Amino acid sequence: MGKQVQKRFIMVYHVLITILTLWSVVNVVLMSFHWGAWHTEKAIADGLLLFFAVDYFVRLGTTNDRKMFLIHSAFDLMGIIPMHPVFALFRLGRLARLIRYHHLFYRLGLDGKWSHDFHRFIYSTGFIYLFSISIAIIVLSALLFSVFEHQSLSDSLWWAITTATTVGYGDDTPHTAVGKVIAVGLMFGGIGFIGLLTSTITDFFTNPATSSADDDDSVTVSTTDMAALLTKLDTLTKKVDRLQTEVKRLENKPKSKK
Repeated sequence: MGKQVQKRFIMVYHVLITILTLWSVVNVVLMSFHWGAWHTEKAIADGLLLFFAVDYFVRLGTTNDRKMFLIHSAFDLMGIIPMHPVFALFRLGRLARLIRYHHLFYRLGLDGKWSHDFHRFIYSTGFIYLFSISIAIIVLSALLFSVFEHQSLSDSLWWAITTATTVGYGDDTPHTAVGKVIAVGLMFGGIGFIGLLTSTITDFFTNPATSSADDDDSVTVSTTDMAALLTKLDTLTKKVDRLQTEVKRLENKPKSKK
């Protein structure tokens, strides 16, 4: 009975998480386009941020494997960064994991090669780790830039993104010595990891062709080996048949009288 209650609680909680995640996305859209009462939407965004922050740290404190939790919940951590409302979009990563947890694609008959490729792209290629590190470097640089350059968090985040992606519009530039040091660190660290991120994406779309060719070669080799094996089995079968015939002939041969 306890397990049934626990399952129902998990199901209800996951439904609540789904509703609040979608609500977060709608709230970001409303705030971005200045639709509705901005102060009300800001209060809702702060409430959702608090809820997801408590949810994240409670799960972090109760999990048995914190290392794996931090890896698989990287998007959840980004979704509670209080720098800009747009970070709430990272909460969609939690929704994707809930879909996998309940095997919804499998239940709906939509599970196939594309879902396996998506999982391989996110985890097997290391995309999630590089992406998380890149975001962490950009956010940390933006936060420090905001403190030392006395700029808003949104402007500092814009500066960090344009700097890390080598766009460099020049509308925001560091003027203090500490700000310039932060910029140098972002240039070396951010650009390096974003370059790795780009190469990872490129490799993912170029390697499948190579992998398919390797698979075809493996199939060809396996077919050749199977044909050779069948030929040997056929030869052995013929030899066994001849031996059986010879044994029967010897058994039926009349014994010579002494």
